[in-house]
Amino acid sequence: MKIYTKTGDGGQTSLFDKSRVSKADPRVDAYGDVDELNACLGAARAACTAADLSDGLAAIQKDLFALGARLADPSARIAERVTKAAVRSTDVERLERLIDTLEAELPPLRRSILPGGGTCGAWLHVARTVCRRAERAMVALRAAEEAAVEPALIIYVNRLSDLLFVMARVANFRDDTSEIEW
Repeated sequence: MKIYTKTGDGGQTSLFDKSRVSKADPRVDAYGDVDELNACLGAARAACTAADLSDGLAAIQKDLFALGARLADPSARIAERVTKAAVRSTDVERLERLIDTLEAELPPLRRSILPGGGTCGAWLHVARTVCRRAERAMVALRAAEEAAVEPALIIYVNRLSDLLFVMARVANFRDDTSEIEW
């Protein structure tokens, strides 16, 4: 199977239901932002030496594949039996538990902090901002096409951006890299 198909040369792409849309379609923007987020998490994993952070990011990357598949499926053709392509409230709860666990090792936040720090922390901050962009794209898609985005998906990315902020702080804290307050 060749990696190039030439079917997108005219500026269109296929969605999961085989419909063709412009590559500038809001749905394509949304799942493209999720794909970019996943790539940022891959870079963060490469930079993070802590096994718990790396393992947590790997699980999130799998969730993001499922989330992207849901966004690329306007006709809801992904069979419910395909559990790997689902994002559920239990996934959100898993993120919340991880936030609580990681936050417990941090000093309280007194002021806003500048994004950055060590390589892992900086990549996690980049991922957080891409996550927020993906969330905005998903909300815009939902506004443009009623019921186009399952509520659980938006809740997931909202919670994920919180987790990525905490993970960035933890990575920097563990690396003994000071946060620059603003």
